[in-house]
Amino acid sequence: MKVLLAHTPEMRRNYYGDRSLNGLRAAAEVILHERDETLDAASLVRAAKDADIIVADRMTEGRGEIFAQLPRLRAFVRCAVDIRNVDVDAASEAGVLVTRAGPGFVQAVAELALGFMVDLSRGVSRATADYQAGRKPEARMGRQLAGSKIGIIGYGSIGRYLAEVAKVLRMEVLVSDPFATVGDTIRQFGLDELLATSDYVVCLAIANEQTENLIGEAALARMQKHAVFVNLSRGNLVDEAALARALLEHRIAGAAMDVGRAPDQMPTPELAKLPNVIATPHVGGLTPQAIEYQSLETVRQVEAIVKGEVPPGAVNADRWTRRP
Repeated sequence: MKVLLAHTPEMRRNYYGDRSLNGLRAAAEVILHERDETLDAASLVRAAKDADIIVADRMTEGRGEIFAQLPRLRAFVRCAVDIRNVDVDAASEAGVLVTRAGPGFVQAVAELALGFMVDLSRGVSRATADYQAGRKPEARMGRQLAGSKIGIIGYGSIGRYLAEVAKVLRMEVLVSDPFATVGDTIRQFGLDELLATSDYVVCLAIANEQTENLIGEAALARMQKHAVFVNLSRGNLVDEAALARALLEHRIAGAAMDVGRAPDQMPTPELAKLPNVIATPHVGGLTPQAIEYQSLETVRQVEAIVKGEVPPGAVNADRWTRRP
């Protein structure tokens, strides 16, 4: 069995690691992508012509046309939770198995949310930038997390973990998620009421057609002037033009984001450069523990596929016909 690891060298260092690569090599013969550019469809077909399995990073698309051109390919293994840029229907029609990794980044993303909230509240980045530029920082009144209201949009694994940490910090936790059941110490609200009530609004909702531009002009208009918005979900949940206007007109106090509509879901530079914005380059899950969780999961998936078994994380096992 041959496996193409589609990660660029940089992605391999940051998002796969030596331990997982060694595990992959123990399971199959590994073909490495050694160029710095992400493989497009044509390049992926050329690189994977002798491969039985592709292990793909989040940037490598599984476009529909590749599967018919790779008759040897048995599985497309995704080293990420999000498989929206993989054409599962086309893979299924060709009999190719598609898998996804589990969310090993729950704690890492929740911790970044807390860091964002502290920074927005206390001006850490702003004061640091002033000191580093030789300017005298302005001493501004901050807000403490204890006693404040955090509104969490989307009550999945990260939302639940963040809610528990926020309660320990003595924050009042509000949740908006029509599909979730919350505990006795958490208050469930509709989105409009959550936006109007919260001091911190943290977006963790899933990205789909229903949540496209969920946070737009109307939603931002409901937020309090002192409130801040944090996006750790996906960029397409936010109308960035509307958010920029709300920030420039000081209709909300600030925003922080690890995601956006730039390539690789990074924050858009035009939005990130605003003075009341904190932005990081899609690194919410970039910790050794989080990355190893997902990359080692792909190793276990490959091991199962080599044996002809359906691995955990398979999304179209009922249409997998190109079995070993």
